[in-house]
Amino acid sequence: MKLVILAVGRSRASPERDLTQDFLGRIAAGSELVEVESKLPSGPARRVDEGARLLKHVPAAAPFIVCDPEARDISSEQLAKLLETLRDDGAQAAYFAVGGADGHSDAVMARAHRRIAFGAATWPHMLFRAMLAEQLYRATTILAGHPYHRGNS
Repeated sequence: MKLVILAVGRSRASPERDLTQDFLGRIAAGSELVEVESKLPSGPARRVDEGARLLKHVPAAAPFIVCDPEARDISSEQLAKLLETLRDDGAQAAYFAVGGADGHSDAVMARAHRRIAFGAATWPHMLFRAMLAEQLYRATTILAGHPYHRGNS
């Protein structure tokens, strides 16, 4: 199953971008990072515009998972189980949304198949992308029975 990270904002050459691409490149079924950007000033209109730009990349029936700091935390094992369920239900791809500084629009939240969080801490967007890519890779290795995942790493 292809795993796609949809992220608000454009990344520049950086160690975080390289790390994100490295982990995405390790996923056997392929994966990609799609970046969207709004030129509107910060605020509600920008959040709506960013949401519309994210949703343009999500096919109608595709699973859409929103990264939301107010959601329930998900463990690596739970993420693996989620991917397994989506795969077994016939999903060809799953899409993961990382919002901008103003958060996700109502349209993005309404379209979400599931909302997930990786803890209560606030992370820089570029580092969070790398963390999400690593967790997606880890989840695929759990499903493959690969030794990369050894419990609490």
